[in-house]
Amino acid sequence: MTAPASPPPTPLGPLPKLIFASRWLQLPLYLGLILAQAVYVFHFWVELVHLIEAAFGNTDALAKLVTSIGYKSTPILDAAGKTIGYEPIKALNETIIMLVVLALIDVVMISNLLIMVIVGGYETFVSRLNLDGHPDQPEWLSHVNASVLKVKLATAIIGISSIHLLKTFINAPNYTQHVLMWQTIIHVAFLFSALAIAYADKLMSHTQKPGH
Repeated sequence: MTAPASPPPTPLGPLPKLIFASRWLQLPLYLGLILAQAVYVFHFWVELVHLIEAAFGNTDALAKLVTSIGYKSTPILDAAGKTIGYEPIKALNETIIMLVVLALIDVVMISNLLIMVIVGGYETFVSRLNLDGHPDQPEWLSHVNASVLKVKLATAIIGISSIHLLKTFINAPNYTQHVLMWQTIIHVAFLFSALAIAYADKLMSHTQKPGH
């Protein structure tokens, strides 16, 4: 027995058609995020090249790395105990390598966040990508909606915040106690915000039942 044919879609009036078509105004926003993704890829490779060059003894590349991560060596003190400079850094050390690697991981995680926003947001708010059956379709895209996207974005932001906080703790001597305290508080706020979003999504999924 064949399934009954679905009724043809009701034609939209001029005003509803215009309002529905306005979703395409978001297209330039997603294209802009793709360009931002390209900038992050370029930045990643610049930092990676500097790291490799510094590992082979390039002092200019080492200086650029040290500046980019905000790392300072042993301070030089005057007779009054005031910092007047820092000992020159002549070679890579474990702390610098760790900070640079964490910075690269940070770029990757932000890039992943961009992909989730671009692909998930376009699929949810603009138009279908028709990726069903595609071998490279992301697993999470098969059941993405605005609620799922919010939870995934909140989780990604917590991961990025964790990397930033770890970088700060590793480089703690170059930060004030005030900065360390507020970065920790902000990270905890992100964590509780993500938990609240996930809990609200769970409550909504239980209250919204089929047929209601």
